[in-house]
Amino acid sequence: MTMTDTAGTAPTISASRPRRLAFWAGLPTRARLIAVVLMIDVIAAIVSCGVIVLNARSAVTVETRASLATVELLVADTIRLAEDTPADRLLQTLDLRFQALRHVRVSLFDETGRKVGVALTRLRSDKHVAPTWFSRLIAPPIQEHVLPIVAAGRQIGTARIVTEPLDEIDEVWGYAVALSVSTFCINAAMLIALYLALGRVLAPLGNLADGLTQLEHHDYTARLKPPDSRELAVIAERFNGVAEALTEVRAANGRLNRQLLTAQDDERRRTALELHDEFGPCLFALEANAASVARIAQGQATPDRDKLAARAADISMIVGQVQTLNRDLLNRLRPHALGEVPLAECLNLLVRDFARRHPATTFVGQFEDLARGYGDLVDLTLFRCIQESMTNAVRHGQAAHVTAIARETHDQMLVVRVTDNGLGLQPDHRVGLGLSGMRERVEALGGTFELDNAAPGTVVRITIPADAERGEEAGASVPP
Repeated sequence: MTMTDTAGTAPTISASRPRRLAFWAGLPTRARLIAVVLMIDVIAAIVSCGVIVLNARSAVTVETRASLATVELLVADTIRLAEDTPADRLLQTLDLRFQALRHVRVSLFDETGRKVGVALTRLRSDKHVAPTWFSRLIAPPIQEHVLPIVAAGRQIGTARIVTEPLDEIDEVWGYAVALSVSTFCINAAMLIALYLALGRVLAPLGNLADGLTQLEHHDYTARLKPPDSRELAVIAERFNGVAEALTEVRAANGRLNRQLLTAQDDERRRTALELHDEFGPCLFALEANAASVARIAQGQATPDRDKLAARAADISMIVGQVQTLNRDLLNRLRPHALGEVPLAECLNLLVRDFARRHPATTFVGQFEDLARGYGDLVDLTLFRCIQESMTNAVRHGQAAHVTAIARETHDQMLVVRVTDNGLGLQPDHRVGLGLSGMRERVEALGGTFELDNAAPGTVVRITIPADAERGEEAGASVPP
């Protein structure tokens, strides 16, 4: 039965702790700070009460001992000053003087044991300010002392002394109450001031939360006014910097999307023009030659073999042109050899293709220090950047000599350099889709892109981090 109860109560205890932690975590920052200050005040009050009690007990003990010593001195001094006074008057004088003493209660008895004078209980008030629990907390043990009264060598009576610390306890209680009230007022005023001050200090955090909400809703126009606090001003500055960066990134993404759509439309338009201007005449010539062959075959006379051979040769030539156009078009859309053969070989094929299509320009490629591959994305980026750079050199720079160099450095960086001896960058040069596309490709891979004037011509410098592991995997997956 005991084991069952223990097992049943354990989840309740463990579940209550997360609820308390969740309650504390759910409190606002200002409420948590004020709660911490309140806990510190409570701890300080408990410590102060302990110190007051200890000091009060010590003070009451000291006062009662001092009062006991005062009684003895008072008796000796009174007897010395009234040596010739009769015993009964001397006792009455002592009784009157004892009534002024505090912290002790003195009862006088003559030599016959009869009480002398008026009882102190009639002259003193038994009503005390301090509550009973406080008196019991700090009151020392009650002490009783009997002092013989001797005058002229004869004992004329006795004084029974009983300690009475309630007067001192009342004074301590009054001091403690006054201190508690003043401390409470000071702490209340401090908490109110702290509440107001924290409201002003933490107000920028609320503005920060609102700004973050705007960013979450894709509103990047949010900006924070720098607060007076230096630390919060730094946070506001960083927030504004992040919002500005997000605004720039959003604008860049918008430009990139527009460029992507434009590039797609341009590519479709170029493909449509090539299909119309190149494939159209070829297909029309194939159709015409096919019709001529059909007419020759349908004639009554014996078919002219020379004409048939000529038509077959024309058809073969036209098919070769269509294959060349088709290969160029496919290479522009996606290099078919990329990923199938080593990267250096693909780049050499690209250089040879440019040399074939532009016989008036000399193209040189140096790609000996490259691995088999660096992954599909990196390989395609290198291919497109070199292709676009050589295209610009011929189309816009009217270059007679173009050199493309690509190598891998010892720190696993791919470095590409394409130079030409063309016209160079003109003062009114504008960045087109080709250059912006190269820059976007390179920066997306964590690389850098630079376009400068050379003397003469232009130079394109590209640096891309090489991923050796991906290159090895790509090389292992591709047959040699």
